[in-house]
Amino acid sequence: MNAPAQTRGRRPKRSVAPAPGDVFERTVDEGQRRLERGWLQLAATGAVGGIDVGLGVLALFLVQRSTHDEVLSSLAFGTGFVALTLAQSELFTENFLVPIAAIAAGRARWLELARLWVVTLVFNLIGGWVITGLIVTGIPKLGPIAIKIGRFYPDIGFGFHALALAMLGGCVITLMTWMVHSTTSVPAQLTAAVVAAFLLAAGPLDHAIVVSLEMFAALHAGAPFGYASWLATVAWASLGNILGGVGLVTVLRLVQVGGRKIAEEREEVDPGAGLVVVQSDRD
Repeated sequence: MNAPAQTRGRRPKRSVAPAPGDVFERTVDEGQRRLERGWLQLAATGAVGGIDVGLGVLALFLVQRSTHDEVLSSLAFGTGFVALTLAQSELFTENFLVPIAAIAAGRARWLELARLWVVTLVFNLIGGWVITGLIVTGIPKLGPIAIKIGRFYPDIGFGFHALALAMLGGCVITLMTWMVHSTTSVPAQLTAAVVAAFLLAAGPLDHAIVVSLEMFAALHAGAPFGYASWLATVAWASLGNILGGVGLVTVLRLVQVGGRKIAEEREEVDPGAGLVVVQSDRD
């Protein structure tokens, strides 16, 4: 009668993904590294991030013009996110979960996060503006498709439709960040990047940097809207990305990690700092 129990006891455990606490530790270390960089490093990393995504926009335009197939062109857009992942570049929207985890662990301050967000956003946009200008100037036949794609966002306006698309965009990119840091497997990281890129392009979801690059390309090609329309669009997209990325993913992932684990990380920085959290934790 005991054989089944003994058999169950000897059954090997399934291979599972890392525990949320382990992913949190990796994320905290990376968040601290990002926040401690100098101004020049932040600017360069932001600029190449915009350029890398611009290569994805180039692939999107080329495939869309040749095939008129939204699925294939959305898959082609993943080129930019593959470059972003392998080259260790960064987008403004990738800096929601990672640095906030470092702040939750007591490794950084909110002022440092503000500096990271502003510098990365500005130089993502500068790099993106330059690369899209080169794309449209160098391959003028892409101008009409750039205008067609770029005018979608100003056309939908600034209501809840646009905000919902932006919140979904923030969710997708922040979940991608969590998945990339949950594994050391390069194929798995690239899979997460390609899937996220496909969802952003196929939606199309409203992602502050991707939308900006598509609108920049349209503006370089003579779009029927101006930079004021772009500025309003990117501001609304950024708000939605933050609401989705921070509110719907980052906060819930930190809850998933648990107060006890976060308190342990804080105690490593300042012994005794996490005692109150541990005493009140019910995990």
